Amino acid sequence: MSTLPEKTAVYGGGRMGAGIAHALLVSGSSVSIVEADATGAEAARERVAVSIGRAADRGLLTDEPGAVLDRLAVTTDPAVLGAAALVVEAVPEDVGLKAKVLSIIEQAAPEADLATNTSSLSVDGLASGLRRPERFIGLHFFNPVPASDLVEIVVGSATASDLVEQAQGWVASLGKTGITVTDSPGFASSRLGVFIALEAIRMVEDGVASAEDIDTAMTLGYKHPTGPLRTTDIVGLDVRLAIAEHLERELGPRFAPPQLLRDKVAAGTLGRKTGEGFFTW
Repeated sequence: MSTLPEKTAVYGGGRMGAGIAHALLVSGSSVSIVEADATGAEAARERVAVSIGRAADRGLLTDEPGAVLDRLAVTTDPAVLGAAALVVEAVPEDVGLKAKVLSIIEQAAPEADLATNTSSLSVDGLASGLRRPERFIGLHFFNPVPASDLVEIVVGSATASDLVEQAQGWVASLGKTGITVTDSPGFASSRLGVFIALEAIRMVEDGVASAEDIDTAMTLGYKHPTGPLRTTDIVGLDVRLAIAEHLERELGPRFAPPQLLRDKVAAGTLGRKTGEGFFTW
């Protein structure tokens, strides 16, 4: 099993990218975040700084927060990626955007191992535009990354076996548990999680029970730490809808989004990030 490279990078400093950078930093790696513009770069820096500060307040750091943040660089220049042995792409779940960013990364860091943080998009599909698909793998982190114990390691048909072993070692070095899955629609986690969430939404739509009671059935009856509807609020209803639509195209009508989900997204009630979804935040 391999340890984390001394120098790593994350392309995209949103909630997920900043969380991945946090995990890499506290595990001892020096991390560069690349953002599209100066405003995004400053926001990414602030996200990581706040996250590291919270970890320090909870006694979760072995180093002083200042020392951890000294290993962070945030920039708009992709050239910095050339110094990294591992680059994680963490831009939003849009095939065209990811393909464009992965091409930029491969040009800037031709010798680096490359990972995509995706919850549902095909690793093989993304690899098809790369010059070195054998050095490309999926690392599906979960939100919030610092507190989540799981990383889904997604193996494409061209992914080299030694890269799979390296990825398993990287995940262990982050203090997380990795599961290894073959590239397929929704992988293991999204496919199961979305299926349960969609049925829970249909139950609200049909008046079977309240959102709170449906979630309680799963948290107390099945020992889920969070119910499917509260989880949907945390993930974002728009994100859930996009993944459901993708899975419906790939796997059939059992993943068809309920009208209630479409209506809430159209109304802008997207969950925690807007203050209201199936619950009020």
